[in-house]
Amino acid sequence: MWEFWRRHKRKVYVTLGVFGSGYLLYKLYDARRRRLSDLKKQLADERQNEELIKAQIQAHFESVQRIADSTTLPHVMHFLESRLAENLDLTHLTERLVQGKGQPNTLTMAEKLELWDRLKILSFTKMVSSLWAMNMLSLYIRVQVNILGRHLYIDTARGLGSSHLLDEAELIDKNDEQQFLACADYLSNYGLLALINNTEAATMEVLKGKQLKDFFNVAVLHDTIINILENLMIMGSPHHWVGYLMPEDAGVYKFVAASSSSGSDLSNATKFELLMGETRAVLSSAEFSNIVDISLRRLVNGVLEDLSIHCGENNLATGMPLARLLPRIAHMGQLLLTESNRNRYIQIIRGMPEVELFFTLLYSSMPAS
Repeated sequence: MWEFWRRHKRKVYVTLGVFGSGYLLYKLYDARRRRLSDLKKQLADERQNEELIKAQIQAHFESVQRIADSTTLPHVMHFLESRLAENLDLTHLTERLVQGKGQPNTLTMAEKLELWDRLKILSFTKMVSSLWAMNMLSLYIRVQVNILGRHLYIDTARGLGSSHLLDEAELIDKNDEQQFLACADYLSNYGLLALINNTEAATMEVLKGKQLKDFFNVAVLHDTIINILENLMIMGSPHHWVGYLMPEDAGVYKFVAASSSSGSDLSNATKFELLMGETRAVLSSAEFSNIVDISLRRLVNGVLEDLSIHCGENNLATGMPLARLLPRIAHMGQLLLTESNRNRYIQIIRGMPEVELFFTLLYSSMPAS
């Protein structure tokens, strides 16, 4: 045996080395195969979990959008319509003018001229205020919905590391979400009087020197409305108009609103303030100002198209006295806010490619924090 071992030990060592290496390689291969199999299974589970979460996110986001379109926007527009009707009621002016026409001795010429001048200013004020408010609230509510959807995505993504589903992720508090969406009523409750007063001041500046007998055609009326809107937007500090739509101090506003409704305290205002802060940043951005300018100009064109139909296309195309145009302008202020779920002006805003692109980028732009 010793002689055999001495003669063949090299072969034995080589054979054992080959078999040992082969066994080791097999074990390494088997371990790697198992790890790859486990990794594939883990990745498949994560993909399935992520798809489920995405589906839940999409369903929730679409639900919020439907609520905004079918409930929030119609409610806000209806409330705004009633508040504008209260603050810009022109019936007392028209009734006095009709009374003066039927009873010539009841009004002096100076009083008639004063009433007509007031009717001129307030008719344009009502129409421009309605147009501006309808456009801004439509855009503002969409900003809210997109910010909510973005936060929903971020909050849910933070739960992916521990395989939490949507129900277990640390999402926006429902009370915060409801109060955030309820801020769409801020314009009607708090900002409307300032909007009306500034619109009236802008209207007086633009219509200064315009006589009731002056002829207005489509081009003149277009320039008049655009000039009033431009004066309104540049009045005061830059982006001062954001103050018509939302409060300066979100925390104090939440405290006041919650106290008046449910007696809640301010202990959970952080998320609400974050949402409001992001909304103010969006509304104050140059990109949003550009969207506002584009949408307002497009809406003015839509208003002129409807006025041309109501007045008779040839009449407005060739021109008609301002006095005959005022009742139609005042009535247009009411039409702009009716039936918001079928309002063609809101559909104009929604269908603008620039608006769609803006909100696509808003929802997809994830902040680093």
